[in-house]
Amino acid sequence: MEKNYLKHYPDGKGFYQQYGGSFIPPELQREMDKITDAYNTISKSHKFISELRSIRKHYQGRPTPVYYCNRMSEKYGVHIYLKREDLNHSGAHKLNHCMGEALLAKYMGKKKLIAETGAGQHGVALATAAAYFGLECEIHMGEVDIAKEHPNVVRMQILGANVIPVTKGLKTLKEAVDSAFEAYAKDPVNSIYCIGSVVGPHPFPMLVRDFQHVVGVEAREQFLEMTGELPDNIVACVGGGSNSMGIFSGFFEDDCRMYGVEPGGIGTKLGQHAATATYGKPGMIHGFKSYVLEDENGNPAPVYSCASGLDYPGVGPEHAMLHDMKRVKYVTANDEECIKAFYELSRMEGIIPALESAHAVAYAIKMAKDHQRESILVNLSGRGDKDIDFVVEKYGFPEHYKLFK
Repeated sequence: MEKNYLKHYPDGKGFYQQYGGSFIPPELQREMDKITDAYNTISKSHKFISELRSIRKHYQGRPTPVYYCNRMSEKYGVHIYLKREDLNHSGAHKLNHCMGEALLAKYMGKKKLIAETGAGQHGVALATAAAYFGLECEIHMGEVDIAKEHPNVVRMQILGANVIPVTKGLKTLKEAVDSAFEAYAKDPVNSIYCIGSVVGPHPFPMLVRDFQHVVGVEAREQFLEMTGELPDNIVACVGGGSNSMGIFSGFFEDDCRMYGVEPGGIGTKLGQHAATATYGKPGMIHGFKSYVLEDENGNPAPVYSCASGLDYPGVGPEHAMLHDMKRVKYVTANDEECIKAFYELSRMEGIIPALESAHAVAYAIKMAKDHQRESILVNLSGRGDKDIDFVVEKYGFPEHYKLFK
């Protein structure tokens, strides 16, 4: 890819070639323009950069390590490495952009942070950031996800966030985004919408990517230090696509193969998966243009995944561009493969992954047969504490469940 990639995309209007942009009401567009102007000004200042770096080092615990999976590598005949974002404070990569967004809000004089959450990791991260900066926090979450991810709901409440149950539609991530946007539109002057992925109207896909870029920068440096070379393959899960964009962005100018792993769910029909780049087509969703899973009426289709953080009928516009450019290959891992990988990493390496991250681990296992002796760097985007009750209740333990016999 071209040099200085990150400076070329997006363009001045927030487009990644034909994808992205901002298609929202004029009154909200004015506020988005203020956010864009503030970000372009503040984020380049020494004071902002110094404060964010200090937060990452002394509060978040960055850099997170790269870990070599000894037992799994030996079993599958490949070299599996993990970028341990599960060790980032609050348990996932989400805090990388939440601390950045909250710091931006502070510099802009905002008083309230509003966001959606699916698996709850973004909600926990934003509630953490709000507590750190002394800001109000309102998190919109679908009722289905509230039931699945109860530990994270409690964490948000302990941190002081107001969790708003969303009861419309499928009561999952898409509806949570709708609800959060509606709440933000009521008072955009005193609040800021801190979107949880590289989606939404400009500048959010750019802003979240830039704050997540630290993952790729660290991983590249660490892998070179550990091995003396760059990884052959980089694998990360893709829902909206923030963790994958974070690690991919560190390697765009290198000769590394990249794989974005989407949730294959339980089948290929609409409503059985959430694999947008794989099965979707160009369309509009939540104020931006990208690949979208649509129903027969052209509306965002129902989606499904065992991982709440991946069940979104769109994908980040930069991912759509990378898909068309064939710089990233978008693939799938289904629920069965995900649960197997969840347990295998837990029992072979002592690391319980988030179900979202387990999709990436599952694909690394799947690709091992055709990539013997190659290196595979997996972005382990989050830890699985939030998922353990759901997994055991729904799937049972391996020794008692038919998938593992």
